[in-house]
Order: sequence, then structure tokens, then C-alpha cells
Amino acid sequence: MRKSRFSPTQIAKILKEFDNGKTVADITREHGVSSAAFYKWRSKYAGMSGQELGRLKELEEENRKLKQMYANLALDHQMAKEIIEKKL
Repeated sequence: MRKSRFSPTQIAKILKEFDNGKTVADITREHGVSSAAFYKWRSKYAGMSGQELGRLKELEEENRKLKQMYANLALDHQMAKEIIEKKL
């Protein structure tokens, strides 16, 4: 997974600028983000503070790792079942 160029506090700050009346064109030009990325952040993180946003990103990363661990264990379990079936 690609790491974002912007920290959670920076994303929260950018979204706060929009709430304070700055236009999307000004924000995207100033910070070097696409308008698509801005609207994606806005739909996903609207109303969150920097700390909440950071915690959300940590939880998403932890969830990704747990899913990967589960996939590996499920694969190992399936291989073990096939080996046992062949021996019988």
C-alpha cells in the first residue's frame, strides 16, 4: 500500500481551510493535490480532527495486517488438510 504524502494532521488542516471558505481550486494549487484526492478526503474524513484521522489510519493499517495474517493462516490450513487427505 502506498504511503500518503500528507500526514493526517495536514489532511485535517487542508479540509479545515475549505470549511473556512477557501475554494477547491486554490487549495489544490497551493498544496499540490488533485481535486479528486481532495473530494475523496472530504467524503472520507469530513468533520474529523487530526488525532481522530491519525487513529483511523492506524486502525486501517492494523486491519490490513490482520487480513493478511488471516489469509496466510487460511492457506496454511488448506495445505495441511490436503496433505492429511493424501496420507489417508
